[in-house]
Amino acid sequence: MTERLAVDIGGTFVDAITFDRSTREVTVEKVSTTPDEPESGVLDSIEKVGATLEDTEAFVHGTTLGLNAVLEREGATTGIITNEGFRDVYEIGRTNVERESMYDIRYQKPESLVARRRRVGVPGRLNADGEEVEPLDEDAVREAAATLVDEQGVEGIAICFLHSYRNPAHEREAARIVREAYPDVSVSISSAITREYREYERTSTAVMDAYIKPIFETYIDNLGSELAEQGFDAPFFVTRSGGGTLTADSATDAPVQTILSGPAGGLIGASHVGRETGREDLVTVDMGGTSLDACVIEDGTPAVKYDSRLEHQPLMIPVYDIRTIGAGGGSIAWLDGDLLKVGPQSAGAEPGPVAYGRGGTEPTVTDAAVALGYIDPDDFLGGDMELDADGARAAIAETLAEPLDSSVTDVSRGVFDVTLANTVGAIREITIEKGLDPREFSMMAFGGAGPMFVPLLAREMGVDEVVVPRAPAVFSALGMLMADVVYDFARTNIEALTDLEPADLEGTFADLDAEAIDTLAAEGFDEEAIHLEHTLEMRYLGQEHTVEVDANEFDTIDEIGDRFERKHEVRYGHAMDDPAEVVHQRVRAIGRNDKPPLERREAADGSAEPIGSRDAYCFAVDERTAFAVYDRGDLPPGASIEGPAIVREPTTTIVFHSDQTGTVDEYGQLVIDGGDSR
Repeated sequence: MTERLAVDIGGTFVDAITFDRSTREVTVEKVSTTPDEPESGVLDSIEKVGATLEDTEAFVHGTTLGLNAVLEREGATTGIITNEGFRDVYEIGRTNVERESMYDIRYQKPESLVARRRRVGVPGRLNADGEEVEPLDEDAVREAAATLVDEQGVEGIAICFLHSYRNPAHEREAARIVREAYPDVSVSISSAITREYREYERTSTAVMDAYIKPIFETYIDNLGSELAEQGFDAPFFVTRSGGGTLTADSATDAPVQTILSGPAGGLIGASHVGRETGREDLVTVDMGGTSLDACVIEDGTPAVKYDSRLEHQPLMIPVYDIRTIGAGGGSIAWLDGDLLKVGPQSAGAEPGPVAYGRGGTEPTVTDAAVALGYIDPDDFLGGDMELDADGARAAIAETLAEPLDSSVTDVSRGVFDVTLANTVGAIREITIEKGLDPREFSMMAFGGAGPMFVPLLAREMGVDEVVVPRAPAVFSALGMLMADVVYDFARTNIEALTDLEPADLEGTFADLDAEAIDTLAAEGFDEEAIHLEHTLEMRYLGQEHTVEVDANEFDTIDEIGDRFERKHEVRYGHAMDDPAEVVHQRVRAIGRNDKPPLERREAADGSAEPIGSRDAYCFAVDERTAFAVYDRGDLPPGASIEGPAIVREPTTTIVFHSDQTGTVDEYGQLVIDGGDSR
């Protein structure tokens, strides 16, 4: 077996990519998403890309199934078993109002995923050191399970007890009792997902896991069976939200780890390409059919956080620090009075944009792109799909232009302006608001719509260059082929730094290392393929939030303290004289996989001949003008193109304007300068 296969499901399209290790060739394809039967779209994409499942040595999958279940409130009926007297911890939370609603006197807290009648407390208690104060009442656990399943009809149960991060014995025993009594009910325990303090955040994470687990298990089981019927008999991996992959079995044990797996693939690929090509500081912009995802990569590593939120609920798992906005190609343009808005509603895959001719009636960003001349309606998806350009323009005219007493071109330009403003705001959150200057970064554009939009974004933000990698429309799937198997392990142990010796930290790291190595060894990785990364989360005494400090190699505690002060000063602009303390110790365990190579070729004479021209809107001169059209496959390394230009490839379109220039580098990437910002 020589072939590796990756499939990424998006809101509009399914991307498939194969890597043949014997020939080192990569093949990519795209098909429409099938929302009602997501596995059908996966199988369609595998067929179209020509993968031979009998010869496939590994299958890597990224899916938004869990994410969509939460966003659309279509997860399993879920219950909670917790300590007696603490059934309302999940609803009380932190009692704070969401930032965007801070001054809204009409604010109403979103409806809980778990109604109060489905939350049950049972006797049993551990103290803060994990010592048993009161034995777990096993009969009460059985009664709680019966109440939830027989009376409330729950399909998934989250179990979260106080201080289980110190000692998971009560949670494990409760889970055993529930599974024994109700083997068909999914059970999620907080200590199996995270061994960190904060009972509300642990409860919320376990609830999210239980909420999506029955759906996720069914999907993975069905997909695995379909693949097996077609001859697949090799490892099946799912992309993690915080980078790397999990085996399908591990993913079904804790599906919350995959809830943002789709966008993670692109960041894995971007960080790998950035390191290989000498661009380790990047702002990535992944614009697909439904949403736009932006993230910062510093020193070759995407930003990771451990306190993310989804639908106003905390998740205590490692996830890439991605800002997601409803600004994809399928995002609907609409009027709020006389104010033009874009998204967050999306036309999705069905019916899709009006131009798709599948019954859509509301104009989208894609329809505006067709009206502005950026997309050739006769060459969409390499000619596999013909677009209805007249229908797109008619919908824009009727829905937007006529009510605003404007032209189709001006309104379409306005759709791009609004999308641009929304995107600039998202990128400011992950750069300027964290003390980073986006002008010191390169932008990497991928996703089906990213190469069309990001050069315009770079003009607006004064960024020097935009990098469009090879196969940008399926870049997230390509990133999945580059993914290593990754597991994260952590322990909470709050101690003043001055009370610790190096041996104290090394002892905990040794325990975590042993657990990490055993986990990866069980999945077939030998010692040479295993890499361990050690970090500490630290803060000053009295602080709430922590900063992550490298702890891979150190000789003294003072050395750790110096690293913390430097990191704190970079993050917050100052260091303090207050005592520092360690909150968490973390180990990231990485099982290295073989990765597709970045083919490097010597620059040619730099010539590039257009294959035609097309009338389109140029933002640099604020009017329609002739854009030279190129085929990306005809552009050799060293080729230089003056804007305005449209570079087409089978699965996407690259657009840059008259004050911008594109150059093909030795890796086949198209590098576009930022142009003159307005």
